[in-house]
This record gives sequence, C-alpha cells and structure tokens, in this order.
Amino acid sequence: MASSLALVALLLVSCAAAAAATKYTVGDTSGWAMGADYTTWARDKKFRVSDTLEFNYAGGAHSVDEVSAADYAACSASNALASDSSGTTTVTLKTAGKHYFICGVAGHCSNGMKLVVDVAAASPAPEAPSTTPTAPSTTPVTPASPGSSSGVTPQTPATVLAPPVKQSASAAGLRASAWAILGLTGLATVQLGLF
Repeated sequence: MASSLALVALLLVSCAAAAAATKYTVGDTSGWAMGADYTTWARDKKFRVSDTLEFNYAGGAHSVDEVSAADYAACSASNALASDSSGTTTVTLKTAGKHYFICGVAGHCSNGMKLVVDVAAASPAPEAPSTTPTAPSTTPVTPASPGSSSGVTPQTPATVLAPPVKQSASAAGLRASAWAILGLTGLATVQLGLF
C-alpha cells in the first residue's frame, strides 16, 4: 500500500515537471552542425526559465560553448562560461535574459554554428478565482409617494456587470495540465486498487 502511494506521488511529480518545462532539440533534425540556420530555428520559439536545450552533434567534431555577448560577436570560446564536446549536450536555462552558444572549433562559429536564445522568466501560477461568498445586498427603501397604499416603496437596485475575466493561453494550458494530472492520478489509483 505504501509503495502504491509512493508510485502515485512519483507519477504526480513527474507529470507536473513535464508540464512546466519544454525540451528543445537545437536545429531539430539537423542537430548542431555546419550549414544550419539557428537564427531562424530560434525565432518562433518561446524559451522560458527551466526549459532545456539539447544539442546533438558528432562528439569531438564540434563543441557547445556558452559565451558572453562580446565573445558571441567575436566567435571566441577562449572565455567560455561552460563548454562540452561529448556529442550530446543538454543545457538547462536557469536564468532569464539572452544566452549565447557557439561551436568552439576554429571556423565553425564564423560559418554559422552559433545560437542566441532569449529566455523569459518562468510563468507565474495563475491566480485562483475567489470563492468567498458575497454578502447579500439589501434593497434600499424610500418613503412612499403621496397617494400610495403602502408606507414604503422599494427601490430597484442597479445591476452592475463585471467585464469577463481574460485568461491567457498559459493559464488555460495550466488548467488543462492540472486536469490531465488529476485524470492520471485517478487512473493510477484505480489501477493500483487503492479504491
């Protein structure tokens, strides 16, 4: 029973983590290679903190060097912030702002093996709508007009309509992710015979 609960908890954590970050394969099927256009590849992507970049290339034939803006412009890896030439390099984007990557092999950067990604801060969790009940309004009364049969005349309160709440696409996505996690949790619970 305890191992079943641990499995369900692990499932929930892995689903939540997967929903929060995106893994990008640099250059898609071209990988990290000569002749690819990394400016175009990155143009339509929305990079966020905690996303990962995966560079795939021939180990030893290329490298992935994270460099400063000045070293990016100069195609210099001599002061690299990080460097790898293993063939598969995964970089987790930990901070917002521009991140610069080049191939440190002589002549490769100047022939286009360079990438800049602009990383946005992680999306904050959407605020939950308020569920606190509102106090019932009382109908104000005014003295009756002369000739009226009752002592008071009720005033009709004005109805005030609030504009619809706009939801961002990321809020809707997070809501969909939450429903998916709840569905997987229910499925795991039933499959494991917890209920």
